[in-house]
Order: sequence, then C-alpha cells, then structure tokens
Amino acid sequence: MSQLAGLLAASFLLGAFARRSGRFPEQTALALNAFVLNIALPALVLRSVHRLTLVPELLAAAATPWLVFGGSWLFFRTVGPRLGFAPGTVAALVLTGGLSNTAFVGLPLIEGLMGRDALQVAVVVDQLGSFLALGTVATLFATHAAAKDTRLGALLKKVVAFPPFIALTAGFVLHPWDWPQAVDVVLGRLGDMLTPLALFSVGFQLRPSGVKGRMRALALGLGYKLALAPLAIALLLLLLPGMGRLTFEVSVLQAAMAPMVTAAILAADNGLDPELSALMVGLGIPLSFATVPVTLWLLH
Repeated sequence: MSQLAGLLAASFLLGAFARRSGRFPEQTALALNAFVLNIALPALVLRSVHRLTLVPELLAAAATPWLVFGGSWLFFRTVGPRLGFAPGTVAALVLTGGLSNTAFVGLPLIEGLMGRDALQVAVVVDQLGSFLALGTVATLFATHAAAKDTRLGALLKKVVAFPPFIALTAGFVLHPWDWPQAVDVVLGRLGDMLTPLALFSVGFQLRPSGVKGRMRALALGLGYKLALAPLAIALLLLLLPGMGRLTFEVSVLQAAMAPMVTAAILAADNGLDPELSALMVGLGIPLSFATVPVTLWLLH
C-alpha cells in the first residue's frame, strides 16, 4: 500500500513540478497521452486479456463496471445540462465518473483491506468489466462526443482502429494459445509504464488554480464516483439471490474506486475538458484512500 501511494504521488507531483519548472515543452502531455493510448495501454490490455481466466459465477461482478458507466452516462447527461455545463464538460464527467481505477488503485487497495482471497473477484471486475468497457463503449462515447462526423460507420471505424480495442480483440483471439515468455515480459514492461506516465501527464495538465472555478463540476463528478455509484451497485447486487459476501463487497468497493487515469487521458486526447478530467483524477485518487475504507466499514 505504501509503495503504491508513493508511486502514485511521485508520478503525479513530478508532472505538476515539471510544468512549473518550464523545462518541458507545452506539448509534453500530448506526447505522453499518445504513448499511453497507443503503446502502454494496448500492451497491458493484450497481456491481461490473454491471461484472463473466465469464472462463470463471477460474471455478475464483472457487469458492475458496465452498470457504473451506464449510470454515469444517464446521470451526467441528465443533470449536467441543467446546471449549465458545456457538452465537453458533461462528456468528461461521463468518462471520469463512469470508469473506475480498478487496477492500479483498486487491486492493491482491496488486497490491503480484504486480503489476497479477494483478488480473484477484483481481477475479474477489472479485466472483464473496466478493461472491456474502456475499450468499447467508453471509446465509442468519447469518439462520438468529440467527432464532427457522427455517422455510425465513421464512429465504428475510429473505435475499431483504436489500438487498445485492437489489443482487446487480439487478446481474445490468441487466448487459447501460449506465447513465448519473452513476449509476456516485454508486454508486461510496456504495460507497467502506463500508471507513472499517465499520472505524470495528468499532473502536468493539472491547474490547481482551476479548482475554485470547477467546484460544482468536481463535487458532482466525485460525488457520483465515490459515493452514488457504489451505493447504487450495492442496492442492485442486494437484489441478486445467491451472491457471496466476498463477491458483493469487492464489487461494491471496485465501484467506489477513484476515476480511472486512462479515462482522463482518453478525455484529454479527444479534447473533452482536459482541465476537469485532470482535476477529477488528481483529487479523486487521494480522496479514495479515505472513502473506500469508509465504504467497506459501511458494508460491514
């Protein structure tokens, strides 16, 4: 846990300091975003999906990230315009409020709070839920929100050509076959670069002075992500007969995690309120270290 917190904090703060130092070009974040979306994330997705073990009884847990994203779309598309938010701001809230950091924050947090036995459920929620939602519906939504050409064919073409989606498809196609250990190691090393580079980029884009002017959007976005989403998932799962206590608690905790860093990168890459997206992640991650344990306490 302490190593995780150190990595997240160091990567984020180095990005913020790099911007203030004036030693990095203004386009640094764009270059890092391109690397994350086109190299690091596809490597991580390909490796994770190829190693995925399908457990039928955990499919209900895997559905929860999809429900969180669907709820995010419905909630922000309904409330955002009534509060006068611009379309790009609403789209940024849908992405950062609808996708949870179920891997780099979620897995270590759940192991620390609930033990290693909880990781099997947490991994399935992450890979069958968050990864698939990011590579499909979230990408399609971001493309549609940013596109001038909104024809279905044009949108699908962009999604199909999106490197993480290609990696997702390849992972499923190649799933029955093993590959050399060297390939697995290379993919693992490339995937390991995602979190530090993505958080560096988010820190680089962060404008702390912008917090005051974005309080309404941040309160709405983080209120949904850290409180309303896990509450809704808990209520829905209580309606399902036969779900084990461990599966229930892990599913709710994964829904309560901070916004996914890659969601902020995806929003920024599509020009969907990069400032707010960075603030959602920059404030959401440290807040989640307090709110997630409280959520578990409430479940008990």
